[in-house]
Amino acid sequence: MKSKLAALLLCIFLGAIGVHRFYVGKIGTGILWLLTGGVFGIGVIVDIILIATDNFLDGQGNPLQKDM
Repeated sequence: MKSKLAALLLCIFLGAIGVHRFYVGKIGTGILWLLTGGVFGIGVIVDIILIATDNFLDGQGNPLQKDM
């Protein structure tokens, strides 16, 4: 399981190039984020909200691990 905190920090600081999506195993959308600047910034904002509200899943459909 991937860390929620790590995914959130990667999304905040490197979200425009899709690093958080590569981290959780979503390679296809990671490439899309890389080529479009995080879907022109809108996708990054949506991902930050999804990760923060525990609605973001990894590449296998599992929720991210909550950090203590």
